[in-house]
Amino acid sequence: MTTPISESWTRIEDWLAGHAPATYAALAPPADPADIAAIDRVIGRPLLKPLVSSLLRHDGLLDQRGSLLPGFYRPMSAREIAAAWQLLTGFHDERTMDEMGQEADNDFMKIGTSSVLYGHPQLIPIARAVGGGHLVLDHRPEIDRGRVHEAEAVEGIMRVSHEMWTSLPLLMEAIATSLETSQPVNGYTPVVDEEQRLRWDFVPLRSDRTLHRS
Repeated sequence: MTTPISESWTRIEDWLAGHAPATYAALAPPADPADIAAIDRVIGRPLLKPLVSSLLRHDGLLDQRGSLLPGFYRPMSAREIAAAWQLLTGFHDERTMDEMGQEADNDFMKIGTSSVLYGHPQLIPIARAVGGGHLVLDHRPEIDRGRVHEAEAVEGIMRVSHEMWTSLPLLMEAIATSLETSQPVNGYTPVVDEEQRLRWDFVPLRSDRTLHRS
């Protein structure tokens, strides 16, 4: 049974307060429900409930250099999500999607790093990497609904194989457990730097070529 995202947030907050106070202080207050409603209007569909619950707990991370999520990603605020969605969908090639249609969606697991789905309007950006790139939450009605993917302009959409990326609640639960146990998850190990910020070091296992991405 998946832990509710609110419980994972409590565990993460408790750990940050005791071990990485700079990151804890950078957690934004809850999002304004009006900003969440504005996202729904912009993208033309309601956000998935786990994302809404997370935004109502913390409206992103105030530290632009912070990386609360493995892979050096900073969760974005509701307003940042709306702006990033508009930017990314501008790269989406409607002609290509019209031509490939359902075939493109059905073949999503096979296309891997193809850029066909980059900027797809139902892949909602939720976090941004310090050096660029996003995590997107899949809002499509079938296939990978609720799954978290990596998205980069050059490499396109990357479907990460590790279980923690199968949903936002599982991702937050995995983060909480990794922080509490100091054990790596998906190759990422939590580390606190000299400025008392949380960061994630990535050390891939040689025996597992699919640990990071598939």
